[in-house]
Amino acid sequence: MQARTAKKMTQKQLATAINEKPQVIGQYEQGSAIPNPQIISKLERQLNCRLPRPGKAPKAAGAAGGAKGKQTANQAQQKKGANLTRGGPAKRR
Repeated sequence: MQARTAKKMTQKQLATAINEKPQVIGQYEQGSAIPNPQIISKLERQLNCRLPRPGKAPKAAGAAGGAKGKQTANQAQQKKGANLTRGGPAKRR
């Protein structure tokens, strides 16, 4: 909303510019709907700013780097299921 008001645009003007319904813009600003990545990209291009993406948590400083001896969840999963195929049950041999 701050980026839109800084550009002196109404919800209807912004919606028209990105080819969406004004209700969609209102829902995103209220937080009652989660924008999909394509619409976020349209909004970023129109407003010339970066917007937060849902589902991506900001990285904590030092949380993932430099810890010797610790595995990430992905590495542990790879070790545990090294003979499993992705997306399905284990192969029969």
